[in-house]
Amino acid sequence: MSSDTKTHFRWLILSLLFFATTILYIDRSALGILAPELQKSIGWSEEQYGIINSVFMIAYAICFILMGRLIDKIGTRKGYLVSIGIWSVAALGHALSRTWIDFAIARFSLAVGQSGSFPSAIKAVAEWFPKKDRALAVGIFNGGSNMGTILSPLIIPPLVLSFDTWRVGFLWTFPISIIWVLLWLKYFMTPEQSPNVSEEELQYIISDSNERENTEKVGWKDILPHREAWAIAVAKFMADPIWWFYMFWGVKFLNERFGVNLKDIGLPFFTIYLASWGLGVFLGWLSSKLMRMGFSLNQGRKFSLLACALFAVPVAMVPHIENMWLVVGLIALAAGGHCGWSANVFSLMSDVFPKKAIGSVAGFGGFAGAVGGAIVAFSVGKILQNIGIKGYAIPFAIAGCGYLIALLIIHLLVPKIKTINI
Repeated sequence: MSSDTKTHFRWLILSLLFFATTILYIDRSALGILAPELQKSIGWSEEQYGIINSVFMIAYAICFILMGRLIDKIGTRKGYLVSIGIWSVAALGHALSRTWIDFAIARFSLAVGQSGSFPSAIKAVAEWFPKKDRALAVGIFNGGSNMGTILSPLIIPPLVLSFDTWRVGFLWTFPISIIWVLLWLKYFMTPEQSPNVSEEELQYIISDSNERENTEKVGWKDILPHREAWAIAVAKFMADPIWWFYMFWGVKFLNERFGVNLKDIGLPFFTIYLASWGLGVFLGWLSSKLMRMGFSLNQGRKFSLLACALFAVPVAMVPHIENMWLVVGLIALAAGGHCGWSANVFSLMSDVFPKKAIGSVAGFGGFAGAVGGAIVAFSVGKILQNIGIKGYAIPFAIAGCGYLIALLIIHLLVPKIKTINI
């Protein structure tokens, strides 16, 4: 392609990341959508459901570390193929489950594959976008999490009701995953290698990169001594479990509190995740806009994280509100705050660390988030088993204040965000 022709091929790459994240969240959220039905069909208890989700999170935690290192070693192209290949087969395995233990095994396998998705996607954004655009790019591809959770309650219940079996809810995404793999193989490579990228676009992509960056492999000894790595881990440990709570217990809460059944769940969850998607993209864009206006990296990121945290505060009132749509609105605001938080934290990884270390850093952060998720999943199951529906007040209270506590710890660990040379 001639050097004087302007291209925007990076946005096609971003669309593939968005597409993959959408598939991931459809496969991940199917269990939560079908949980009330499966609880009747399989006969698991609240505590057993908590264990199923804890198993997922434990596997996710362990494999996040391993996958992050693997992706740094074999590259983004191969790493994402390994990830989606494993999780797509694991999603099919859910349809073969007969007991709660079978579901725990299927969730473990799903976690192994899905643990590679975000390290791959964050690394891809770092390879294809300059720093000033990364928060926006991450906000857009991370919107796939909202799109997946929007589509799940709109598509899965009608499929299940039409075929009169919950198993179809875990089968229908497999052909879509195959299509994505073919597109990924055709189009994804580094910008320098891509025949679809003009010289003008390439220069824009690498405009704030250090072309002389040391390309030697990094180890944990190069990453863990830095406070920034631990700040990212805190950001994930405190925030990710809140998102998991919405995903795994959101449908159950609306079902138990307001009697929302499988047929009617689509509209409330469509509202929650459509609104949170738009808000998440806006909060991701906000930090990019602030930096374009002259704010420093430190000011732009922390101000945006504060805005995200404040959107989550009112969700603590949810268990005490009688109007279902007001509850839906508050959860939507909080979920949007989380999406913006995630976009900024993911961007922070590539702001602070060099490209060669991003997969490992994302893996470390994901590990911390999954550990927190495992603890919360088991704890919520125990709380609801022992207290009943009134027990929801505890996780919702944590969801309201968790981000502000996390931001305070981040600031204490890293008073000034800056780029690290490893």
